[in-house]
Amino acid sequence: MNIKQAKQEIADTLRAYLAKDSLGNYLIPPVRQRPVLLMGPPGIGKTQIMEQIAAETGVGLVAYTITHHTRQSAVGLPFIEKRIYGGEEFSVTEYTMSEILASVYQLMEKTGLKEGILFLDEINCVSETLAPMMLQFLQCKTFGNQRLPEGWLIAAAGNPPEYNRSVRDFDVVTLDRVKRIDVSEDFSVWKEYARRKGLHGAVVSYLDIKKENFYQVETTAEGLQFATARGWEDLSELLLAYETLGLRASREVVGQYIQLPRIARDFANYLELYNKYQKIYHVDDILRGAWQAITVRELRAAPFDEKLSVMGLVLSRLSDAAREARRQDALASALHAALSTFKASLDTGNHPSGLLQNLAKERRDLIKREKDAGQIDKERQNLLQREINVLEDYAVRLVHEDFPTPEESMDAVRGWFAREVERRNSLGAEAGRQMDNAFRFLEETFGQGQELVIFVTEITAGYDTSWFVETFGCDAYFRHNRELLFDDAQHRIREEIMAAKSAQLEEETPHE
Repeated sequence: MNIKQAKQEIADTLRAYLAKDSLGNYLIPPVRQRPVLLMGPPGIGKTQIMEQIAAETGVGLVAYTITHHTRQSAVGLPFIEKRIYGGEEFSVTEYTMSEILASVYQLMEKTGLKEGILFLDEINCVSETLAPMMLQFLQCKTFGNQRLPEGWLIAAAGNPPEYNRSVRDFDVVTLDRVKRIDVSEDFSVWKEYARRKGLHGAVVSYLDIKKENFYQVETTAEGLQFATARGWEDLSELLLAYETLGLRASREVVGQYIQLPRIARDFANYLELYNKYQKIYHVDDILRGAWQAITVRELRAAPFDEKLSVMGLVLSRLSDAAREARRQDALASALHAALSTFKASLDTGNHPSGLLQNLAKERRDLIKREKDAGQIDKERQNLLQREINVLEDYAVRLVHEDFPTPEESMDAVRGWFAREVERRNSLGAEAGRQMDNAFRFLEETFGQGQELVIFVTEITAGYDTSWFVETFGCDAYFRHNRELLFDDAQHRIREEIMAAKSAQLEEETPHE
């Protein structure tokens, strides 16, 4: 299955393991709660889905790359304890608590979460001395005489032997005690993730054109050479940072992330063209609605791959604008909820500035709790931090203004908040203008050709662009989408008619 399907399967398994009956007992006894063994190539997002599952289900997450551990850190250090057996004293070897299990208990103490996921990556690449202990842990959920707390799902991940020469095969006894999920790379699923994360447009549009280069592992005389999903995502982060700093990524830099030379060279060449197309076709002018006739003629006559690249540029910029509007919308919604709490607390007698500071502190504490629990992602943390910054800014303003009554303080805060709403509407209007201009340009260039079908499909599939259309609307999108749906319906009806005619002909044809 692909990584999206695997995520759903693991989330469903976790819910089943944590479900309880009317007496408070787990529906599936802990002894029957098999560890999940996720097997698949490196760099396809096995760790990320564990973080997402923890955040979405509200449980804790403790993650370890097990190859970083020795037998002592995983199992614990030995010490001598005195025991009385049959009236005689003996020296017995005991062990300190496993660092891994200690981390689980530490998270429980910090966050108050009693259930969660213990994720062990590269489980089949452990050292020879640690391997027996890890097999025991998968089979019995114990390190020595210490047991993993109930309510914790063991999720382990490993790579097939073709991707790692140091992997160890599991024996039948172990495999018969785990729930094995085999996962493979899937570009369409990764593309959906890439849109959601706002990966660099050049990476997404290049792989859209050359999907075969998304994931490749080759054995050569120089050793393993590869291009992986992790490599593309990390390269995307670097490209975005380079653009902010006004830097250009060289072929050598690309090769540091995409470690299969022919693909690295190909993408580096594409990146140069991608940047070139942005200037040649004046993408900024297109989005402003001020393109030249020559731009239309040049794109209309361009090779199909070039058309796709330019549309990728336009889509990337539209996604950026829609993302800004979405994030400001989320901030306005979060602040509205916070200020509703602020208004309700004004009659407590506390200074309004202190109330806002308390709200900001609650959100700082929330960031810490979610970090400790392994639940927070970059976007949520950024939203909470922006909310904190605005609340603290309002608090400082109230101190400086020193309004005589709580009602006047509330009026002032309401006015400041209105500016955030206004910014949300302004960003939405700007993104809407850009989308309208993009449709007008493409209609003028391609008419009702397949390029418009691709463009509408990409907007529908894009996380930020689809959110924008649903929230703010776009007449051109709705018009083309209706036409696309009508064409699909016509095609389906024609197929049904043809099938009916074929069946009728088959019935009327005499058989010997």
